[in-house]
Amino acid sequence: MSAVARPGRAGAAGPDPLPGHPLTAGLSRLGQRLREWDAGHRWALDAAVVLGMFVLFCLPDLIHADGPPADHIAFLRLSVPEMLLFQAALLVPLWWRRRAPMVAFHVIAAVFLIQWYLNSLLRADIALFVALYSLVLYGRLGRLPWVIPALAVALGLVAQRVSVAVSIWDALFFLCSTATAAAALGFAVRIRRAQLAALRERAVRLEIERDQRSRLAAAAERTRVAREMHDIVGHSLSVIITLADGGSYAAQLAPERGREALNLIGDTGRRALAELRRVLGVLREQTDLPDLSPQPGFGDIDPLCDRIRAAGPQVEYHSAGDVAGLDLGVQLTAYRIVQEALTNALNHAGPQTRIDLTLRVDPSQVRILVRDSGPPAGADRLVRAGEGHGLVGMRERAALYDGTVLAGPGPDGGWTVQATLSLLPLPIDGGRS
Repeated sequence: MSAVARPGRAGAAGPDPLPGHPLTAGLSRLGQRLREWDAGHRWALDAAVVLGMFVLFCLPDLIHADGPPADHIAFLRLSVPEMLLFQAALLVPLWWRRRAPMVAFHVIAAVFLIQWYLNSLLRADIALFVALYSLVLYGRLGRLPWVIPALAVALGLVAQRVSVAVSIWDALFFLCSTATAAAALGFAVRIRRAQLAALRERAVRLEIERDQRSRLAAAAERTRVAREMHDIVGHSLSVIITLADGGSYAAQLAPERGREALNLIGDTGRRALAELRRVLGVLREQTDLPDLSPQPGFGDIDPLCDRIRAAGPQVEYHSAGDVAGLDLGVQLTAYRIVQEALTNALNHAGPQTRIDLTLRVDPSQVRILVRDSGPPAGADRLVRAGEGHGLVGMRERAALYDGTVLAGPGPDGGWTVQATLSLLPLPIDGGRS
């Protein structure tokens, strides 16, 4: 019992709710819009970063330029022009932080070293860590080791300057932690962007493969339909030849029998011509011998239902209308659609389902309805997702007779397949053979 209960408790906990949280979704949409806007305004975002850092970190130093000195460390007090010069030298290179991250970092590091060599403190020094983050995010990974010497010298100088008030090891720990956090954030964003790019590429590739599979399935189904139609038309032509030979002899002995043979030849020829027009343009590669066995029709649906019943499901079959008077092409198409729908019901709903099959023939169309009740309570139903080859095949077959196939879940939890086949003759253009 405990072995069964553990998955239940794990499932009850559910997945991490953070990816689907409204705040996360809102931030994701905001980031997407920002990236789209940045794609058309590459300089604007860099200028906004420089301006924002000036407001946050430079203006306080300029406002309090004449403030009291620090209690424990005697920093050099810079004049306002000198302070503006150092601030500009620290912030302006950030303008190129994405286009030339290595150059921007080393320029900022050089200004940082000069400033601290003069024993001066500025809030704009945060630009060094912003440049480090940008270098990890946009720079070449093979060149990152070249950053370590300049960064080590800069942080060591700062630790030495503040060692009169703070332990040099504490200062180094704080500075190295800040640099590590900036580099780690850059790595995290870079990896995340690489993962998203890979997922987008994979999604595009899967979409292409799905379209290719759908086209291949449609081509294979057209090939099979063309083979079956070829057999039907071949049978009709054989009948026509036989009737023509018999009618030529009957015309001399019994003219009435000759006229009957001619009428049968006309009816058979028109049916064969209609079937030929339906498959006109369908290409088929002849790689094997034609199947000369009789094609299934409405009379074979009862044995088909018996085979499905033998597998377990309860199948109720009802028909209405003149099912036997239809031509062989319509019967074959309806049989294949029923066969695929029954097979899908057995595969997805299981052997304990109930299937209702209704076949109705009207003067203008054939209507097929296949409904299953779904699996019994407590049983698992396999998910029917995507455009499977079976559904593609049914639609291709129905399209030969200007028909449609609709499939989807029913109101009672089962699955429903509805198909219609038109019985109206195709228009024949005058003057064309």
